[in-house]
Amino acid sequence: FAIDCVSVSGTDVPVAVTEEVAHVASFATLLHFKKVTDKPHPKVLIVAPMSGHFATLLRETVRTMLADHDVYITDWHNARDVPLSHGKFGLDEYTEHIIEFLKIMGPGSHLMAICQPCVSALAATALMSEDHHPATPASLTLMAGPIDCRISPTSVNQLAVAKPIEWFESNLIGRVPMRYPGAGRRVYPGFVQLTAFMSMNKDRHLNSFKELYQLLRKQDAEGLQKAEASRSFYEEYFAVADLPAEFYLETVKAVFQDYALPKGELMYKNRVVKPSAIRRTALLTVEGERDDICAV
Repeated sequence: FAIDCVSVSGTDVPVAVTEEVAHVASFATLLHFKKVTDKPHPKVLIVAPMSGHFATLLRETVRTMLADHDVYITDWHNARDVPLSHGKFGLDEYTEHIIEFLKIMGPGSHLMAICQPCVSALAATALMSEDHHPATPASLTLMAGPIDCRISPTSVNQLAVAKPIEWFESNLIGRVPMRYPGAGRRVYPGFVQLTAFMSMNKDRHLNSFKELYQLLRKQDAEGLQKAEASRSFYEEYFAVADLPAEFYLETVKAVFQDYALPKGELMYKNRVVKPSAIRRTALLTVEGERDDICAV
């Protein structure tokens, strides 16, 4: 993540931040950003999306939260590097990882999910609340998540219901090549997801590359600074990870086709997820007005 300063009241302040591995699970590492501070800050677990990009895409979110929080993040592993012996990874396992990480962080921690993991974060909080678990998060922040895709459906939502789940499995799922540790694992390849991301905003990306070329051609200081920012963004954006096939297909089916959570039908290991069980967790929702996946 290479974070060496945090923003406090709009000013960048140099802070020694050390990335520590707090726990390693089959499909993710619980990464802790340890910083030198005079007073203890509340713990927060940032749940990064498993949607084709790495957790480093949330670098600036982490940097912002570090100003007044003790930050942890779900650093999801690239499915191509996870051996078959580690088993499958679906929606249940995703939710299980969140619960496991919250247990490790301990009571009083906060939970923040960004985009796709909002469903599992809400499910984990509901399950822990129902069980009266001491590590139930003190607050839950859901940022632009697909909680109920029936509302104001986007083009992505419409595509999900335009084809049966069998179509997604037949056309978008492949196997990891033999040269990787996860050889033979069924995955939704990262390069396929990247193609989908690019297609959603093709004109915007084309204009960005055109502007990048023009800025490099001018060779003035301000232009080169803007060009470097654009280049850095695309280096991150083009770094993609494979998704476990079970997780991708179960997400499409349960979240985008069946609307299982808002209909009260979402299951976790033969248990019905009951958001009504949440009684002592503060809830904040943040919607992205122009989000490509989750409309207002």
